[in-house]
Amino acid sequence: MVIMGLMKIAAGIVCAGLAVALCGCHRDIQNPEAVRQGVLRYLAKRQDLGAMDVSISSVSFRSDEADAVVHFQSKSNNARNAGLDIKYILTRSGNEWVVKGRSGMGASGANPHGDMGAGGANPHGDMGGAGAAPALPPGHPAIPNK
Repeated sequence: MVIMGLMKIAAGIVCAGLAVALCGCHRDIQNPEAVRQGVLRYLAKRQDLGAMDVSISSVSFRSDEADAVVHFQSKSNNARNAGLDIKYILTRSGNEWVVKGRSGMGASGANPHGDMGAGGANPHGDMGGAGAAPALPPGHPAIPNK
């Protein structure tokens, strides 16, 4: 009887260990760092990636997909609003995120800098007609007239 009891306990421990191991294979990756790693794997072939800081501005998860806004900024330029935001769609593949494509750009020809307004107005200000000086952001070096 004692041997049968020990065998049942041993079998229970083995089953519990197996259940824990199986649960560990499908870990929770619904977090910004896991999405960032997926984007970095996608961009790994780019030579200039080492010169960029890559961060996740926002991410939303739906089942096995994620929508992320990824912010790229040159490591040599820490000025506010100096970087570029790109929207990506990622899909879950096992325990990692894989970039499926970009969102909001591509075929529609959307401007990555936002809507240019009615009539295609320049978002950086009116460049004016002949002889008019362009409106430049504060601190921007002057552009010589030719």
